[in-house]
Amino acid sequence: MLDQLLKPERVVLDLKARTKEDVLKELVDVLDLPEDKKEILLVTLKKREAIGSTGMGKGIAIPHTRSLVVEDVHLVIGRSREGVEFDAIDGKPVHLFFLLVAPPQDPGTTYLLTLGRIANLARKLARTRDYLEIDDPGEFVAYLTRLEQEEAQ
Repeated sequence: MLDQLLKPERVVLDLKARTKEDVLKELVDVLDLPEDKKEILLVTLKKREAIGSTGMGKGIAIPHTRSLVVEDVHLVIGRSREGVEFDAIDGKPVHLFFLLVAPPQDPGTTYLLTLGRIANLARKLARTRDYLEIDDPGEFVAYLTRLEQEEAQ
């Protein structure tokens, strides 16, 4: 399922951001949306983070939201080798970010299913941390797809 959303052009392996807000902005900028829609999405994501951090610990965060500015479910992945303070539940820096955005109406429940799959994948990623070594977005997508397929077996 994730393989339908994972695209090399939506993988940023060298995030420049050093703050939570800048990470969100850098990830949203990857989406092919007009600037005004990106701004709306950013505000929505910041509101979501204000409710509670999406930093799930062990170096991984899953910022996510629903918004009227998108018509489909979108996934953007970002990585920071140095790590970014993201108010994660374990208090440690986050190295891997899965930005998930979806429209409010999602008849196939793709958003919730994808969120669940990312959470499962994140548990496996947290154990290996091999994701810090891959430098090619295509290889990164192949690696995540392989991990998810192992999870499904």
